[in-house]
Amino acid sequence: MLTPKDYKSALKPVWCPGCGDFAVLNAITKALAFMGLPREDVALISGIGCSSRIAAYTSVYGFHGVHGRALALASGLKGARPDLTVLVAGGDGDGLSIGGNHFIHACRRNMDMTYIIMDNEVYGMTKGQASPTTAPDWADSKLTPHGTGIRPFQPAGLALTAGASFIARDFTGDPNGLAKILVAAIEHKGFSFVQALSPCPTFRPEQIQWKRHVKAFEDEATRNPIEAAQRIQADDGMSTGIIFRNEYPVFRPGSGTDKGDRKS
Repeated sequence: MLTPKDYKSALKPVWCPGCGDFAVLNAITKALAFMGLPREDVALISGIGCSSRIAAYTSVYGFHGVHGRALALASGLKGARPDLTVLVAGGDGDGLSIGGNHFIHACRRNMDMTYIIMDNEVYGMTKGQASPTTAPDWADSKLTPHGTGIRPFQPAGLALTAGASFIARDFTGDPNGLAKILVAAIEHKGFSFVQALSPCPTFRPEQIQWKRHVKAFEDEATRNPIEAAQRIQADDGMSTGIIFRNEYPVFRPGSGTDKGDRKS
């Protein structure tokens, strides 16, 4: 029996005190321990950024890739080693900016892996640069002193439109709840997307107040994309839970889409 601690490496995280990414690391290790997955059967792929350091802090197979390419690397690995449980982790900048094209195609391709975006609405590693999820009027950055003036991405909506078959959102202030969602995401057959609201106390200290605003979705997950879209668009981005879950054909390189995974 492996414990969450067994899935952590000897390296100590260097994130800022209070960073939500600590909770994501704990949630991942709790989920793997609950599922009892052998460490040699799991791979964690990450890109660049504060959150992408997470691969080094685990004792499973890991690869710290280059900016925006985590999903491309993970897709290649899953194609070569379909027996592995493949997790992918990164931030809102890494995944939705330079990695945005890989994200939408990973959603529509629907390979069997789980992608976790730690969303703090800022580039922490580049000292407070606005990210694709930053509100247009956020002006606490020297790079955008008057705000970006650009509407932010809605990650869950983007994933739904691109074709992800499992979409969820949770808050790092509830690591046990996040761990349960990760278990469901890993067990899901297909591409699972989990948006983890992960406050940055250094460059976005106001996000500490997120704990006052997060709440659970009133309804259970739907398999109807129209209902999921309505739920996402009507929400303020602070509701947590599994939003959408359906069974789409899973893509396997060399054999095309596995039509046997489709259910009526």
